Amino acid sequence: MEATIAAIATALGEGGIGIVRISGEESLPIANKIFRGSALKERMLTYGHVYDNFTGETIDEVMAVYMKGPRSYTAEDVVEIQCHGSVVSLRKILALVLKNGARLAEPGEFTKRAFLNGRMDLTQAEAVIDLIRAKSDKTFDVALSQLEGKFSQTVKDIRADFVDLLVQITVNIDYPDEDIEEMTYDKLFEGLGAVREKLQALLATSDTGRIIKEGLNVAIIGKPNVGKSSLMNALLRETRAIVTEIAGTTRDTIEEVISIRNIPVRLTDTAGIRQTDDIIEKIGIEKSKESFNKADLVIFMVDGSRSLDEEDEEILQYMDGRQAIVVLNKQDLTQVVSREEIAARVPQAVIIDASMKEGMGIETIEDKIEELVYGGQVKQNDSIMVTNVRHKNLLELALQSVEDASAMTEMRQPLEFIEIDVNRSYELLGEIIGETASGEIINEVFARFCLGK
Repeated sequence: MEATIAAIATALGEGGIGIVRISGEESLPIANKIFRGSALKERMLTYGHVYDNFTGETIDEVMAVYMKGPRSYTAEDVVEIQCHGSVVSLRKILALVLKNGARLAEPGEFTKRAFLNGRMDLTQAEAVIDLIRAKSDKTFDVALSQLEGKFSQTVKDIRADFVDLLVQITVNIDYPDEDIEEMTYDKLFEGLGAVREKLQALLATSDTGRIIKEGLNVAIIGKPNVGKSSLMNALLRETRAIVTEIAGTTRDTIEEVISIRNIPVRLTDTAGIRQTDDIIEKIGIEKSKESFNKADLVIFMVDGSRSLDEEDEEILQYMDGRQAIVVLNKQDLTQVVSREEIAARVPQAVIIDASMKEGMGIETIEDKIEELVYGGQVKQNDSIMVTNVRHKNLLELALQSVEDASAMTEMRQPLEFIEIDVNRSYELLGEIIGETASGEIINEVFARFCLGK
């Protein structure tokens, strides 16, 4: 019999309600020992008190619910005790549960049991932690879609295609015939091509998926006093960075996480890049350059009312080949810098006319950020996205094996060799959903979970 486990399922701290979760065969007997009130009935919230069955002391006024397996989160018998959201109350109740025979759950062990008991596959289990950590509506929606099994169903469908290919190969190996063999190569090449397209389509979403999950790193750079801090305040819809007419006001990088069109964005307002003898400002400028190097997207602010100088030119050289937006600020003044002048130096950049003083160009900047993230892909609420690095790596390996198999098929290599690569792709996709994942990989996945989940 597997041990009964328990943990605090809510975040520690003050709150209206806190929950202690118990899962396993002994969950109901343990709860009955410490719960004083009406008998716990399946799926009914019951009022009562938790008391120390060793000393008789009343611990807290609670509501408790019993969920009989397999119709529970872990597919085991589960009891959840809802008490006042006090750290003291939660810890006392958990200690009492452990004293009566449960053991403390490891991080992610409730979800791990749900996986091992067949209630969800590995991608759905990973989606649970993504759901908890979601920083925007879109991040939440993608994680929820994965929890519902849409991504794993796509992977299962591709695995089914591999089964068909493996059947074709096996039949021909076991029952060779010259005419059948030639037909098998043609059908196999066609089938591998179709599978390759499906894998490529999934992988095409991985860059956007990573950003949706982890956030887009955006660095706002430029010389001092060109409007960087004003842009950050405008995007944040609040005054976060100090704005003055004095050059060099921002001495350090200022970082904020915001949501732009449901895209989580890690926004960094950097110190103005210029030549200076100020030691503190120099440190800030070095940190600005570091933020620039780490950014997924660079927003270069230019004062359009002044000619480009050596400092502007130096920044433009840094931007060679980088994904960038150049904001020609201060359009409310007579313009000296032209769009053509910028385009000649940074041909890949998106150029936007703006005036931070008048609030002009902010919406256009947000539009361009959205376009750059999605890369022209159709945005659908139920779209399948690859957001997990583990999934991406396995899909890339599976695609490589398919391409190797296709090359050997085209050269009419022995089917026994082709089968090795086709079967490898099938196994790699199985590792994504957990059907062929090793115990070490499974333990590594669940080690990233929080206690109580």
